[in-house]
Order: sequence, then C-alpha cells, then structure tokens
Amino acid sequence: MNILETIHTPVGSYAPDFELPGIDDQVHHLSRYLEKFRAVGVIAMCNHCPYVSLYVERLKKIQAEFAQDGFTLIGMNGSITTQNLNESFEQMKAFAQRHQLNFPYIWDSTQDVTRSFGASKTPMAFLIDKNGIVQYKGQIDNHPQEPSSVGEDYLRNAIASLLNGQAINLAETAAVGTSLIWRN
Repeated sequence: MNILETIHTPVGSYAPDFELPGIDDQVHHLSRYLEKFRAVGVIAMCNHCPYVSLYVERLKKIQAEFAQDGFTLIGMNGSITTQNLNESFEQMKAFAQRHQLNFPYIWDSTQDVTRSFGASKTPMAFLIDKNGIVQYKGQIDNHPQEPSSVGEDYLRNAIASLLNGQAINLAETAAVGTSLIWRN
C-alpha cells in the first residue's frame, strides 16, 4: 500500500494555479480565468460518477444563472484512466457533448491539481474569488437525489453572496459523492 501525502487548499488560501488541456483542445489557465471573471467555480468531476450525473443539469443551471454576473464554472476531471476506461480524454469529449455542457471541461491527467485542491470526491466544488482565494469548498447542495426538492444550495448561495459582496455563511461542507482513486 502506498501512503500519499495529503495536500489540500483550505478555505481562505490561494487556489493552486493550473495549465490543463480542455475538451475544446485549448489549454486552460486558472490565472487567465481570474483576470476575466469575478469568480470561478472549479468542480472536481468525472464521466462515470453517479453523483456527477445527478448534478450535471444543476451545474449547467448555475452556470447559466451567474454567467452574466462575471462567473464561470470549470469542470476538472482528475480520475485515473487505468481504473476506468470511461475517463479518457475522448470519453470526456463525448460526455460533454452528450450532456451539452455550457462550461469548460478540463483534464488533470497527472492528478496533481486535483490533489492540490484537496478534492476527495466527485463532485466537489471550489469557489474562487477574483484574487484567487478559495471562498467555499464542499458539496453543491444537500439534496443530490432530488434536484427540485427544497434544501440547502451551498454552492449557489456561496456564489450569490460572493458576487453581491456579502460574507459566505457556510464556507465549507463535507463532500458527498464517489471517492477519487489516486494513482500510485
């Protein structure tokens, strides 16, 4: 058994910058997004996770709702392809097309950025302000199986608060979803 060093980015600290390929065949840099947007949401996700499937439509709605206010989501796949062939770069493109994603989907093939963020499950959200500081991390909401149910919309509320210049009431929640498998 290999013991991996636990690395994570706490709320209130700088998010790890990255340069990762996207399904659009472009290289995506967090620093460039921060120059362009008031806030960025990075979602640790993958193609095969049943929880990600439950959240895809909600993530698209969040992107559509806040895009006009200077916000963007970025989906980041840090799953290993040797454990699941559905996680290849080509399968990411098919996933994005099938779900008609309205936000970038990038690939962290080495898992270095995913590990640096401290992602432990998919999906897991990280909200970053224009200065590169992580302002929220954790669950998207507390009702994964029931999208239309009334519950706590953690990510949505955090984005709204940040964009309105208000304090985020709950800055961290425990992630719920499929555990990431780390490369040895």
